[in-house]
Amino acid sequence: MTSKTIVFIHGLFVNPKSWIHWKTYFEERDYICHTPANPYHEGEPSVLREHFDPALGELTFEEEVENIANLVKTLPEKPILIGHSLGGLVVQKLLSLGMGAAGVCIDGVPPKGIFTTKWSFWESNFPVLNFFKGNTVFEPNKDWFHYAFAHLMPRSESDKVFDELVVPESRNVPRGTLGKYAEVDFEAPHQPLLFIAGEKDHIVPAPLNLENFHAYKDRGSKKLYIEFPGRTHYICGMPGWQEVAGQVYYWLKEL
Repeated sequence: MTSKTIVFIHGLFVNPKSWIHWKTYFEERDYICHTPANPYHEGEPSVLREHFDPALGELTFEEEVENIANLVKTLPEKPILIGHSLGGLVVQKLLSLGMGAAGVCIDGVPPKGIFTTKWSFWESNFPVLNFFKGNTVFEPNKDWFHYAFAHLMPRSESDKVFDELVVPESRNVPRGTLGKYAEVDFEAPHQPLLFIAGEKDHIVPAPLNLENFHAYKDRGSKKLYIEFPGRTHYICGMPGWQEVAGQVYYWLKEL
């Protein structure tokens, strides 16, 4: 892989602070790393929970993609795109637009048309998607976070992560994953793609990651699927995150 630039794309309910250890890990390996914030996500999570911008409720998936695309356009080379959760879908959308050298989707939300009937997916996501709530901002609580993100951690540890990282979120962003803008052409050639799944993920269950992987049909394009046992949606921060980051690093070295 010739590119030495990485753009880390955070998912829903967190902000760039969630990438702090990954940024250090890859900078120590001579990568230039960018950790942009989605609109209305910049700042200290504890402050954002108390004083979020009401305009957050109007934010859309398309605007989040455009926000990252605007950064990519300023870079001297096409970057490696690494996204977690909703960020994984942003990675796939940007690659479909020709804006990356390679993509890594970690517990990534799939493009339009890929679904699951797994109950944990609906129990985690319906409170956010709830169309009856209009454009109100979703404010996560510790009970929801523990179930959705960190159910294998002791509750006391999960609560600490919540205090450190969790922010309010737009309901319209995940709703946008159901619309036309969230489509990609699965038949088209694409840049190398790595899909990483957490075996115990509730929000984006491993079978959903695997379906997303299999949806890409071009045999001339590189892709790889890796499932990590005993990992939840908090795969990028829970104990053992270094193993996941190391797998990404070695995959990039082999391209």
